[in-house]
Amino acid sequence: MVDDVKLTPKQKAFADFYIETGNATEAARKAGYSEKTARVIATENLAKPAISAYIAERMSELEKNRIASADEVVAFYSDVMRGKVKDQFGIDASIADRLKAGDSLMKRHTAAENAKKNAAQEEDEFKIPGVLLAKEFVDLNRDISQKAHTEYVLKGGRGSTKSSFISLKIVERIKNNPHIHALCCRKVANTLRDSVQAQIQWAITALGLDDEFDSTKSPLEITYTPTGQKIFFRGTDEPKKLKSVKAPFGYIGILWFEELDQFSGDDECRNVQQSVIRGGDEAYIFKSFNPPKAKNNWANQSFETPKETRLVHSSDYRSVPAEWLGRTFLDEAEYQKEINPTAYEHEYLGIPNGNGGMVFENVVAETITEQQIGAFDRVLNGLDWGYYPDPWAFNRMHYDAARRTLYIFDELTAYKKGNRETADMLLKDRKLTREDRITADSAEPKSVADYLKFGLKCYGAVKGPGSVDYSMKWLQSLVKIVIDPVRCPDTYKEFTEYEYERTKDGEIISGYPDANNHHIDATRYATETIWKRRGQ
Repeated sequence: MVDDVKLTPKQKAFADFYIETGNATEAARKAGYSEKTARVIATENLAKPAISAYIAERMSELEKNRIASADEVVAFYSDVMRGKVKDQFGIDASIADRLKAGDSLMKRHTAAENAKKNAAQEEDEFKIPGVLLAKEFVDLNRDISQKAHTEYVLKGGRGSTKSSFISLKIVERIKNNPHIHALCCRKVANTLRDSVQAQIQWAITALGLDDEFDSTKSPLEITYTPTGQKIFFRGTDEPKKLKSVKAPFGYIGILWFEELDQFSGDDECRNVQQSVIRGGDEAYIFKSFNPPKAKNNWANQSFETPKETRLVHSSDYRSVPAEWLGRTFLDEAEYQKEINPTAYEHEYLGIPNGNGGMVFENVVAETITEQQIGAFDRVLNGLDWGYYPDPWAFNRMHYDAARRTLYIFDELTAYKKGNRETADMLLKDRKLTREDRITADSAEPKSVADYLKFGLKCYGAVKGPGSVDYSMKWLQSLVKIVIDPVRCPDTYKEFTEYEYERTKDGEIISGYPDANNHHIDATRYATETIWKRRGQ
């Protein structure tokens, strides 16, 4: 017997109405699917093994009240086709009516035959072992295998194992669908190898399939050797390479947006999706991210409107076996929960709890081109000293006074590096000279002196009472603070997640917390000659 629990109420109704009417689109409408999507949903439903198996069993048994009426319909069609039924005037059924009856019967029997094939195929499918699934993902795993939806949005905090689950599912889908390929996307291409590709490779090893897959660095891809199927890896910051992705056969039917919130918005993701997912009836679109702190972030708001083909799934570390995470992770989570409940909720539970407390609402994410940078007539350099756990942070920017717009186009972030090492980063990597003034935190005069000795034009910022408040208010007063999130990911993160201080009750107070603001401080130092001027 087919387990009815596998079917949603709508799917079960669709199957029953299909047996009665023989028309898939009409069955979808009667089952409650919208008029716009009925035809598409009907086609998708008939291809789902669980639904077709249900239809097959009910076609063969037809025992219960609702199904009994379907049995009568089948029997009636059979009698019409054989010429045993007469109309109210005693006249035999016409050839046209008998052909229609035969056509209706063929549809039902074809569905039954397809169901048998699908059931056999489902038994032979490669499946993720249960020991690799956290309990929060068991139902989701079944939903994907049944092709109940097309788009899957997975959000959650640290340690939720959402990325691990997606990587396992991509490998499973590749093995079970010999005509489809996968594309894994991140905003920044140079982060793919150590993140998404490494995650997929982990899944391959966890599933015991190392002998069946071949991984290469250039081009960055993984090949399923028995069939030649590909798993591609691309960043949307390299549009030419993204557009050049071509499946050697079949089509790209799996798309994964990893760290979704780092993309420039829903439009960017939709453009990628529309250009990639083409040519086949079966598709899986995965979107995963840790919800940004600010509730009004696009990634937090994009999925509030329900969509029939989309499933939104939330998870956190609490449903994951403790041995998977380790004692250090769990202790740190508990420590954070005790000393900073707000940060714990956001970082570990994935709750966007930034409720209107954003300091910089004028930040705009834009690509700043080399041509623009070349046209900047005055470049400002700012530096905040650090070693560990606070980082050393450096930024370059340009201020357009006419438009009251600040353009931040470069950054460097370093941990556990001495003054000689960071100076070399500026001299060798960024080609700074004695002509490039750097305004740095004046709290470390020795470091300022070291930089001067190393050949850098470094000066300490002139601090004074109220300088933090004044500089922060000046930054807030600008029409725009344009940050290139590809060139300056750490800076963009700081500015967009920086919030006012709060009381224990969560009330916003007019203070600027001295935490996670290293690039913000570097920006304040770089621009001090501007905001200290009268009238600025």
